[in-house]
Order: sequence, then C-alpha cells, then structure tokens
Amino acid sequence: MRTDELDFHLPPELIAQTPSRRREASRLLHYRRSERSVAHRIFSDLPGLLRPGDLLVFNDTRVLPARFMLRKTTGGRIEGLFLSEVRPGRWHVLLKGLERYGSRPLHFELAPEIQANVVRFGPDGEHELEVHTDEPALAVLARVGRMPLPPYIKRDKAHDERDDMDRTRYQTVFARAPGAVAAPTAALHFSDDLLAALDAAGVARAFVTLDVGPGTFKPVTAEDLESHVMHVEPYAISPHAAEALNQAKQAGRRIIAVGTTAARVLESQPAGVPLAARTASTGIFIRPPYAWKHVDGLITNFHLPRSTLIALVAALTGLEEQRRLYQIAIDQRYRFFSYGDSMLIE
Repeated sequence: MRTDELDFHLPPELIAQTPSRRREASRLLHYRRSERSVAHRIFSDLPGLLRPGDLLVFNDTRVLPARFMLRKTTGGRIEGLFLSEVRPGRWHVLLKGLERYGSRPLHFELAPEIQANVVRFGPDGEHELEVHTDEPALAVLARVGRMPLPPYIKRDKAHDERDDMDRTRYQTVFARAPGAVAAPTAALHFSDDLLAALDAAGVARAFVTLDVGPGTFKPVTAEDLESHVMHVEPYAISPHAAEALNQAKQAGRRIIAVGTTAARVLESQPAGVPLAARTASTGIFIRPPYAWKHVDGLITNFHLPRSTLIALVAALTGLEEQRRLYQIAIDQRYRFFSYGDSMLIE
C-alpha cells in the first residue's frame, strides 16, 4: 500500500489549539460500519450509543511534563524532551540546539542550580544527559517540565499562559502510571461524570497501560507502508484487565478500544487463546488489509495524514471509507488532532 493513499488536505484552522470547554462537550462523529451510516453527535451522547455489556478498554498511562529548557554557559537555549531515566541521574533525552556545543556544562532554565552534561551522543538528537542532583527525574520534571504537546499545538517557547491548563487537559482523568511523552488522546474526552453515566448505562471498562512514545506522531516517510519501521513501546495487561477481557469475549460482548494505543495492546495478543496478564513491548503496525483479532470497535480522534494512526483507522473502516469519513469531518468543520474532536467506529 502506498503511503500517499493516507494523505489528505486539512485547512490549518481545523487543527485544535485548545481542548473543548468541557471534556465531554467535544463533537463525536458516529460511524456504523454495517450500514456505512454517519451521525453527528456530542461526546456526552456516548452512553446512549453503546450497548449494555460493551467493554471499553482504556490506556491509563500518565503523561510526564517531559519538555524542559536548558541554558548554555553562553546564554543560548537548548530544548529538551525527557524519554526515560536510564539510572539515577542519567537521562535518555532528545535535545534540539546542541550542535557544536558538545559536553560543556548546561543548567536547567527553571532550576539553574542543577547542572547537566551530555555524556553520550546518539543519532537523531537522542543523547544521554548526566543530571547532577539527588532528586529523581520525576521530581525534577515536576518543577521544570512542561507538557510534551505535539508541534502542531502552538505554544510560546519558554512559558505560555496556557501551561497550567495543558497540565490538566493533556492528561486523562484516570491517568495512573507515569511514563508517556504523548497522551492517549481519545481518552481525553472522558470526564468523571461521563464515566459515571457509562456505569449507569451498564457499559464496563478495563485498563491497560502503554507508554506512548514520541514516535506515535511521526509521519511515515517511506513511499510504501511495508517499508516503514514501526516504533516500539512498552505495555502491560494486569490480571484484572485480562479477566475482564476474557469474560467479555466468552459472553460475546463487544470490546471497544479507546484510542489506537489500547487497540495496539489488544491486537498484539494471540488469537484463539485466553488473553493473559503480561508485561511486554509492541511494535505492531496495523494497516490495510488487517484481520482484527480482539477489537470490535474504536473511539479515536482525527489523525495526521500519512501517519501510522490513520493507517490503523483505515484498517478498521477500509481505505475508501476512511477517506470519506475524514472528508465529511472536514466539510462539517470538526476539529482535528490531539485537542480535537472524536469518532466512534462500531
């Protein structure tokens, strides 16, 4: 399949820069595959659209305030993105602006008492940083970090008046396990009130964990999808989640993945045997044609052209239907990407 088959033109003004006023107030495009029908809803309508007994599967990863700014001794800035803590005091990071500066001392802009040095240089801006503090990485980031919004959401470089809002709204209400540098955006539409309404409607839920990495937003640069090297991300399925999934499958109830990350976790499991609790990593690339093993429906935002995310949607709807649905969304002025509107595919 050619990558340009996943391309489309999006008017820039449809890229959402802020979330809806209330989480559940975003718009929802409701698509039924059996009828090829489209209806325009509000996300708070969801309890009336799902069936009693449906199992919603969420990703409960917690987004780290992973963006930070370093200062050179010359006064210049280096933008950083925390990826992981290799060991205490040693960070795996992406750095922008390091060229020709080398391993000379750096200081965190919002905590100048903390010095850092690049101790291992890697390709594509990925390096290891020695951070001279006894504080764990999460504590440092809580003080100096900003939410790792994707580049199409525009914010001032050093500080933005919307930073506090982003800390709340670029995070799900049930986020538990810190480790992601991008949000599972389909789940951003769920509020505590909406979850209570789903409970009252008899809709069940389970949680898996996948630590979303920066590769999730990268466009596919290969000319054909088969040549694309998929990013790998760690995930976990708890015993409780495995039990809920197996009970739903045995009873013939639908499993609805909330977001592409939850879908990738589920589809990484073998078919024909009970799902098991496990901790592993997945590099699964779901694209047309694909035979779905566990997922019966999907709640998902509108994704970037030429991305692995839109390929996953096309694998569920069919390529021509994915194109048609996205054109309808554009014509109806839906808001796109992380802070945008959503779609229920069933």
